[in-house]
Amino acid sequence: MLEKRLGLIAISGFALLVVLGTASQMRAQEAKTPYPKMAPIEQYLMDRTAEIALARTAAPESISADAEVLVLGPHGFETAVKGKNGFVCIVERSWTSAPDADFWNPKVRTPICYNPPAARSYLPRNTKRTDLILAGRTQAQTDEAIVAAVNKKELPVIEPGAMCYMMSKQGYGGDTVKHWPAHVMFFFSEIAPATWGANLPGSPVLAVSDDHEHLTMFTIGVHRWSDGTEDR
Repeated sequence: MLEKRLGLIAISGFALLVVLGTASQMRAQEAKTPYPKMAPIEQYLMDRTAEIALARTAAPESISADAEVLVLGPHGFETAVKGKNGFVCIVERSWTSAPDADFWNPKVRTPICYNPPAARSYLPRNTKRTDLILAGRTQAQTDEAIVAAVNKKELPVIEPGAMCYMMSKQGYGGDTVKHWPAHVMFFFSEIAPATWGANLPGSPVLAVSDDHEHLTMFTIGVHRWSDGTEDR
């Protein structure tokens, strides 16, 4: 199971969500959270047209206009728009993109646009996680299933060059962090953060490693939203 979860940290003058905490802290947070269990599925769903439009705000139009778009249905993510450039844009929900306190928060809407390598090798982890959640698995059971699938190679190894855009002005990150700052993320199969100079004083690069999922994520803030306006 994932021992590290999302929390808050200030890096280079802006707040980013990064992985923090232990399994025991997770249980303590769950006891306090205003969202102790999954809400009715209808609360997590969106109008299809609105969800497509929101998903596309994750990346500049030059990328998202030709991207495939997935939307959440009662049984998982499904293709709403066929793409032309290999990118895939979606609106992730709380169980893949929010801190523990917001794990079941039905208001969370996080636009993300994955490049082709990430769409093939990282996105399947989140779509599988969603499938498990909608099938009634608990948070702990879902974490354990994902780790097992990675170890059994039922989920692909992260491809070189995998990354995503999270540059939307819109969306909702949860009650803990209402809005993510504009940033891009890069995914690797467990490499040392020091190779990028990440997490060092003055470095604009934030890195998080997860030994269980054999995953290292690098995050770099950008100063403009996907529509070109400045992120202040």
